[in-house]
Amino acid sequence: METTLRGVGVSHGVAIGEVRHMGTAVLEPPAKQIPTNEAPREQGRARQAVEAVAADLVARGNLAGGEAQAVLEAQALMAQDPELMSDVERRIAVGSTAERAVYDAFAAYRALLAGAGEYLAGRVADLDDVRNRIVARLLGVPMPGVPDSDEPYVLIARDLAPADTALLDPSLVLGFVTEEGGPTSHSAILARAMGVPAVVALPGASELAEGSVVAVDGSTGEVFVSPSAEKRAALEAAAAERKAALAAAVGPGATSDGHKVPLLANVGGPGDVPAAVEAGAEGVGLFRTEFLFLDDSKKAPSEEKQVEAYRKVLEAFPQGRVVVRVLDAGADKPLEFLTPSDEPNPALGVRGLRTLLDHPEVLRTQLRALAEAAAGLPVYLEVMAPMVADRADAKAFADACREAGLQAKFGAMVEIPSAALRARSILQEVEFLSLGTNDLAQYTFAADRQVGAVSRLQDPWQPALLDLVALAAESAKAEGKSCGVCGEAASDPLLACVLTGLGVTSLSMGAAAIPYVRATLAKYTLAQCERAAAAARATDSAEEARVAARAVLSGE
Repeated sequence: METTLRGVGVSHGVAIGEVRHMGTAVLEPPAKQIPTNEAPREQGRARQAVEAVAADLVARGNLAGGEAQAVLEAQALMAQDPELMSDVERRIAVGSTAERAVYDAFAAYRALLAGAGEYLAGRVADLDDVRNRIVARLLGVPMPGVPDSDEPYVLIARDLAPADTALLDPSLVLGFVTEEGGPTSHSAILARAMGVPAVVALPGASELAEGSVVAVDGSTGEVFVSPSAEKRAALEAAAAERKAALAAAVGPGATSDGHKVPLLANVGGPGDVPAAVEAGAEGVGLFRTEFLFLDDSKKAPSEEKQVEAYRKVLEAFPQGRVVVRVLDAGADKPLEFLTPSDEPNPALGVRGLRTLLDHPEVLRTQLRALAEAAAGLPVYLEVMAPMVADRADAKAFADACREAGLQAKFGAMVEIPSAALRARSILQEVEFLSLGTNDLAQYTFAADRQVGAVSRLQDPWQPALLDLVALAAESAKAEGKSCGVCGEAASDPLLACVLTGLGVTSLSMGAAAIPYVRATLAKYTLAQCERAAAAARATDSAEEARVAARAVLSGE
């Protein structure tokens, strides 16, 4: 009998196939004692396993490239954390085997994260994956992970670790469904980058029977168990219609009546550029420079290395607009040489621009590198600061840009509600705004973007979030300046129409989403988008907002 489950759709497309579950986690090692004279040997085994797992994660990252590379390199640093390793060696010294010491040390660190209010709950899945890989190597058993299969399948998991998601084979993995996660989790972002249909935060996903047939709609978040022939046909017809619309939509982003909405790409480095160019991106709306800094958490990359990376991206978009976000360190992107390690609540502490203002030499070097990288290129360079809270922050950043001799537009990200509420004040110091809807939702609703239990509050359709977007866009219009969106909200084609109706002037997203957004925008007039935006804001929940906007645009 056909049943319908609903989660959160995070990557467009339809997948129909048999269920295959992620490989089981490593069993808990036995708690047996070892003689004292065996401790040095066990400590050596533990160190070798840690280094081997870290090297494997880095190698996977190099193969995957782009955003996946940065995530996996962060996991490798987690594996090599000196405090964790010291704890492992201490446990071995008092009689634990290498595998049991690793298991217990990671469990203690996991409990520490949970005790901090789960603010870093999104890192727990990463931590568990690293632990399982190290223990598996020590026990000599296969790594947990993606199942072996010669036939295409729909992958089901409680959660997907970045190491697995990054190397999914789209020719075999038709789509995936997870019980945990949210729309801005690592796995969701990587799924969109790959173009694999995906649904997350689906209650009971891990209970779906192995080998059963499911249909996954990554646009609506629906999962149909044992779909009927009629349902399959309807979904396949809808997918074919979408594909035809994508092929027909070419050129710059615009509504059907010619209102231009530049469609830009979010990139993490040179590795993401080819996909952005192929998708027809009109430039870059968010260049996340922090990935350069994750190569070595103990020191910043040299100015020369930065110039080389920045120039490769700038050269790819002659006459295009490239918006660079300066280093956004802190919270879930800690850097040993920059960010404090003892903050009780890192996401509310010294992160983003706050970190850079505390370390002006790091900001100065990055701005000089950007100036040198852009020299002589016909590119429209714009540079923006993350986590701007007020006019004082905006002025400090603009002053630093001028002092570095940067010939570019200076902007501010709107990720904190205060920045949206006081946008006109901030715009006295900078020339544009860019809305980071992921963090703006997190701070508006006090809902950690990595915690599946609060994913409904991370839904970018929440009317309160739309109100803040409208406020920022209206302020920018009043000041004669631009206001774009570079958060994940821009990758939802229907929501892209609503954002356009709210007055947003550009949309930036993962390259895979650009054709979908371009095709959808081209179907509606600006007036229709404005009516859809008004209808969405008049509701009281994300689901009501989505339904109201769809009703307006479909003429119901």
